[in-house]
Amino acid sequence: MSGEMDLDTLIGSMEPVLYPEHYVFATTTDTEIVTRAKAKMVFEEAEGTTLIVLKEEAERLGLEGEFLCQMITLNIHSSLEAVGFMARIATHLSKLDMGVNPVAGFYHDHLFIQVEKVPAAMGGLRELIASV
Repeated sequence: MSGEMDLDTLIGSMEPVLYPEHYVFATTTDTEIVTRAKAKMVFEEAEGTTLIVLKEEAERLGLEGEFLCQMITLNIHSSLEAVGFMARIATHLSKLDMGVNPVAGFYHDHLFIQVEKVPAAMGGLRELIASV
């Protein structure tokens, strides 16, 4: 398995990168919309397909988006088998009164954080890095 597995190395070496775009979470059962969507993430659930899309893309598709957020990429190649990485981050950020909506990619983990809480999240991530 590729990627880092050591928790302290993951936390201490991650480089959070904030992207300026605003995303929303939306859901649909319309497969045509899913096919046309320029989504950052697509996940099929029993109730419908969840999309993470740019706010403007949701509007273009006629989707009602929720949870206006920005994406923070944790630039370290984390193993998909790493234990406790996201739990430690979510626990730390929960102390700052924020939810974390994580998405694991093959190479990196990504956090979707409410726009108004992004500055506190970036500060909290820097605190966590410094604590290792």
